[in-house]
Order: sequence, then C-alpha cells, then structure tokens
Amino acid sequence: MRYDVMRVLCMFDLPVETDKEKREYRNFKKKLMLEGFVMLQYSVYIRTCPNRQYSERLQKRLAKNLPVNGNIRLLEITEKQYEDMKILVGTKSLNEKIANDERFVVI
Repeated sequence: MRYDVMRVLCMFDLPVETDKEKREYRNFKKKLMLEGFVMLQYSVYIRTCPNRQYSERLQKRLAKNLPVNGNIRLLEITEKQYEDMKILVGTKSLNEKIANDERFVVI
C-alpha cells in the first residue's frame, strides 16, 4: 500500500500587495483546504490521495481556479517517498500527524 497511496505537495508564492492579490491568495488557500490539503510549512500544503488517478483528478480541479500572478508548483510522491523525508530541525506538526495514510480504508 505504501506505493499506491500518493501525496500531493502544493508549494506556492503568491503576491499580496494589492487588495485583489490578497483576495486571490485567500481564495487559493481556502480552495486548498476545501480539497483536503493541510499546511506542512508556510506556503507548503500536502494532501494524501488513495491512488495516482485520484491525485491527477485533484490536480485538474486545482488548475481550474488559479490566481493570475505568482508561482504554484505541485509535486506528486508516493507514501514511501514521503516517509523517507528527513526532518533536520524540529518535529512533525500536528497536521502531519493527523494527515497520514492510516486514514484510508482499502475495500
């Protein structure tokens, strides 16, 4: 199962100088959270997906309402690759402890 379950990382830098840019930033973050993403670090959000097909559909939904300016990147990795991540300073956040692959039930 460690190779079936996928993680989608969304990393972004969005401008927040004008009122319109601030509104787009808030709307994008809200969209991420509605899609089940949780904050891993500032401007880095992560979501667990049961398989690659679900991950691809999720990415298409996110691509529909993107802000005009800024930089948004998505990275798809397996659960096994995510588990191999090293934490150099600090510990796992509460969000990381909650958003693990044990939430999924394979039927």
